[in-house]
Amino acid sequence: MGTPRFAVPVLKMLVLNDYQVAAVYTQPDRPSGRGCSTSFSPVKQAAVSLGLKVVQPDNLKNRETLAELAAFKPDLIVVAAFGQILTQSVLDLPEYGCINIHPSLLPKYRGAVPVTASILNGDSFAGVSIMLMDKGLDTGPVLSQAQIPVLAYDNTEILTDKLSLVGAFMLLETLPDWVKGRISPRPQDNAAASYFSTVSRESGEIDWSEPAEVIWRKVRAYYPWPGCFTRWQGKNLKIIEALPQSAVSGMSSGHVVILPDGSAGVGTGCGILKIVALQMEGRKPMSSIEFLRGRRQFAGAVLPS
Repeated sequence: MGTPRFAVPVLKMLVLNDYQVAAVYTQPDRPSGRGCSTSFSPVKQAAVSLGLKVVQPDNLKNRETLAELAAFKPDLIVVAAFGQILTQSVLDLPEYGCINIHPSLLPKYRGAVPVTASILNGDSFAGVSIMLMDKGLDTGPVLSQAQIPVLAYDNTEILTDKLSLVGAFMLLETLPDWVKGRISPRPQDNAAASYFSTVSRESGEIDWSEPAEVIWRKVRAYYPWPGCFTRWQGKNLKIIEALPQSAVSGMSSGHVVILPDGSAGVGTGCGILKIVALQMEGRKPMSSIEFLRGRRQFAGAVLPS
């Protein structure tokens, strides 16, 4: 069971290693784009290409859906960012339980956006937990964990892709030991648990009075969605890539300058944010050096906080 790109390596790894995948459960097709054409989830695309049966229930609570799932007589259900809560009736179906691949070092960052939370908080390490699911939200006992460093260039998209591969390989190592009874599930310490609320479109609006380090983390954490943005000449200006730098004293927040390498820098509450790449509303992404060539008036502008 899974929906976004994060779950695709898990599915492919199971198939490539001769696990019998009876069915792939993913979210229903959604309209996308200006033409509202129907788009398949990344997991559905992968499942179709692998010739697997795809099931797309609106929810797993109704009797017919549960009966269809039970008819597969699953030994195990693997879940990776499915997007629906599993009822106790579903959790009780497989002999070896429902196993979830969660991209955080549980009990840290339970919930929907753990990778975003890790970057926002400036963590040195991120990780993956494979857990036995219970009725709570990411509260089940842990079967295995692994961690990787968070690098300066990692944004949510890059780090999620890395963790998806880590999780896929971890699953291959964990499943045989779990099925053969060689793993004792480790209960989570609920007192140490943390949750991160969901991200809204407004989360990406930049407050230039914040330190450059904080804004830099947000630029990385909110890529690709909702993206970090500011306003200039009445339009949204999305900051795609940036770097924090020390600033000369007296530089005001939101003030745009040209840095020695020709790129744009913006004053913040502490330091300068060097703008590496940006995108004006209705335009293609480009480097700030290229942006300044065609819009010299950007230098000296004061962006709103």
